[in-house]
Amino acid sequence: MSDTTRTPEPEGQVSDAVRGNWVDSYAPAWTRPYLRLSRADRPVGTWLLLLPCWWGVLLAAASTGWRWFDLWIILGCGLGAWLMRGAGCTWNDITDRKIDAQVARTRSRPIPSGQVTVEQASAWMAIQAGVAFLILLTFNWAAIGLGVASLALVAIYPFAKRFTWWPQVFLGLAFNWGALLAWTAHTGSLGLPAVLLYLAGIAWTIFYDTIYAHQDKEDDALIGVKSTARLFGDDTKTWLRIFMMTSVVLMTAAIVMGLLSQDGVVKLFLGIAAAWAFGWHMSWQLSRLRIYDGSNCLMLFRANRDAGLIPALVLAVVILL
Repeated sequence: MSDTTRTPEPEGQVSDAVRGNWVDSYAPAWTRPYLRLSRADRPVGTWLLLLPCWWGVLLAAASTGWRWFDLWIILGCGLGAWLMRGAGCTWNDITDRKIDAQVARTRSRPIPSGQVTVEQASAWMAIQAGVAFLILLTFNWAAIGLGVASLALVAIYPFAKRFTWWPQVFLGLAFNWGALLAWTAHTGSLGLPAVLLYLAGIAWTIFYDTIYAHQDKEDDALIGVKSTARLFGDDTKTWLRIFMMTSVVLMTAAIVMGLLSQDGVVKLFLGIAAAWAFGWHMSWQLSRLRIYDGSNCLMLFRANRDAGLIPALVLAVVILL
């Protein structure tokens, strides 16, 4: 006779969290609701916020020369991405608490499930944003100004799905701001390569977040929430192919402009290859996408961490050459 006993899921675990994640397995019980608010049990979002930062600083370093302070920019962006993603997700959960309670995938989140109150969540958001601001103060004034300006995008994003079919654009505007900030933290001013990299990231965000949004399209339709997943419908792959190509072209242009001042064809070749390998990964995702399979959509969404790591790692190699 087979053993059908199953290990119970930890109390309060969010439905789309990675099973066996460190929050639900090891974090002290009193911290878990707050870490779940920050999506610490779902780390891919932190990667997706961080990687454009790394693109920006690594392309800047490859373009104008490596400085030891760049190590702090890389580390500081990592800490800042974790904190600001947490603060942004907490803000999102505060504003969306009534919507989340009506969607199967999100009703287990800490606020609609009653694990924390709105007041507790607001205090946690302020703590995360405050520590992130202290990290931002270690950068130059231009980067600090950009960091403060990004708060407007963070504040607006949760409301976008109420008034536009393109909330993924607003997410892209917010999530890829780090490409501008990290470039500026290295160089002291904005440059066209950083702007092109930022635009490439926005197209990438529309690509991966449309895949993500297909998990909720039935519930979204019932409660009137808009998304590109609902807008594109059965034409999703065609639209995503357009955004994939747009992202690759813009990233290629950013890298070419950033590396033209450097001697050596090898560096330029590697940079272009990085952008095209990034596109290859997205093409691989498209070949496997099944928009009516929620688990497939979640798996491919998470795979974008690896897609974004490709140009970051290759640019790091370019710096070493």
